[in-house]
Amino acid sequence: MRCFLSLLLALATFLLPILPVFSAVPVSFLPLERAIPLSQRVELEALRARDRARHARILQGVVSGVVDFSVKGTSDPSTIGLYYTKVKLGSPPREFNVQIDTGSDILWVTCNTCGDCPQSSQLAIQLNFFDTASSSTAALISCSDPICTSSTLSAATACTPQINQCSYTFQYGDGSGTSGYYVSDAMYFDMILGQSTLANTSAKIVFGCSTYQSGDLTKTDKAVDGIFGFGPGALSVISQLSSRGITPKVFSHCLKGESDGGGILVIGEILEPSIVYSPLVPSQPHYNLYLQSIAVNGRLLPINSAVFATSNNRGTIVDSGTTLAYLIQEAYDPLVNAITTIVSQSATPIISKGSQCYLVSTSLGDIFPPVSLNFAGGASMGLKPQEYLLHNGFIDGVAMWCIGFQKVQEGVTILGDLVLKDKIFVYDLAHQRIGWTNYDCSMSVNVSVTTSKDEFVNAGQFSVRSSGSEVDILTELLPLSIVALFMHIIFLWGFHFL
Repeated sequence: MRCFLSLLLALATFLLPILPVFSAVPVSFLPLERAIPLSQRVELEALRARDRARHARILQGVVSGVVDFSVKGTSDPSTIGLYYTKVKLGSPPREFNVQIDTGSDILWVTCNTCGDCPQSSQLAIQLNFFDTASSSTAALISCSDPICTSSTLSAATACTPQINQCSYTFQYGDGSGTSGYYVSDAMYFDMILGQSTLANTSAKIVFGCSTYQSGDLTKTDKAVDGIFGFGPGALSVISQLSSRGITPKVFSHCLKGESDGGGILVIGEILEPSIVYSPLVPSQPHYNLYLQSIAVNGRLLPINSAVFATSNNRGTIVDSGTTLAYLIQEAYDPLVNAITTIVSQSATPIISKGSQCYLVSTSLGDIFPPVSLNFAGGASMGLKPQEYLLHNGFIDGVAMWCIGFQKVQEGVTILGDLVLKDKIFVYDLAHQRIGWTNYDCSMSVNVSVTTSKDEFVNAGQFSVRSSGSEVDILTELLPLSIVALFMHIIFLWGFHFL
């Protein structure tokens, strides 16, 4: 008993200075009433409907999460020449391998009714086909749906009045194309919410079911189940999910260029201190940037900046669906001439199949200069030799490297996987900008998404770290928790000895 009294006095000495803080707080009680009286019988479906409404209200204030996609494929045109990921669609869900394409908007997969579409692939993947009749949550988009009548869509839409079905036709820059009809169905994904919290989530999205394909899409050597359009259009998955507050309006990728490729693809913003940002050209159907100049070995090339201006058939776009890179002639010729002049003493320039190539018997970094593409906002994209050259075999035992940029007489400059690889790219649609930095895409990354209060919750693909706001809250609550614990101990021990 004496030990207890001594401990009690010691605790009282510690707690007395802070107890007035609590005594100054008025105590009040809130009356609680049942929303549904016990005497009233309620059908189960009514309770489910009430819960669904409540869950919807809760979700409206939830922090939007990070969605992580697996990435396969490489930028090497001699092997795969594309990057792809998996999506889960339908009920029950089925997996589809789809190409990652920032140059188009819609997600589409091959329909089971497509007769001339590839039935097999040389990418060591099994092709799957979407069947609307086999999904319990699938619904066709009608002709009267606003999606079918929207003038902002990049795909041409049409209607078949006899079956009231909204159809689409889409043509890609390489001449290939697809047509089919729109479907609304569930898409499933794992979402990271805050501190390592993983949630299995699904959302209804609109996507295309392809019944016809042409061009390279019909070839089996690089056949996949469809294309995942990450463009800025209203029908892209990014726009659909962000408009409902499910995910942030930003996504990022890091495409690994070496070895077996792969990389990182997330809906969320990758955080890296060295990322530089450049503004997007507004009101464009693609991710257009303001390219201002090109430098070789630190020296600006004699190119009139007006040739980079964005117009109906000019400009510079970022497109992960393009394997190589394309440069307008007014910029291509000065670039190749500058590189050739610098390396001509150490490498043998030759023309192979219309391309400028070089016979190189030493390391590329020893003789080839760095190239930088300079954009608005002071953002520069540095290119190492491997990011503007392609290995094209050997001649008499000497390696032949060719300029990877392709010359176009007129049209847009396209930054494809050749220059996008081995870099973090952040497509920040909310702030209308794109950021990038060199990065080893086999490493983990930290990703941040904004909450409804414009705060940041940091997460990572392989590791997650707490945000500062969470740490501050814990710091504030710790003293109160200690006080409550001591008071609880005093009460229990006093009750035990009485």
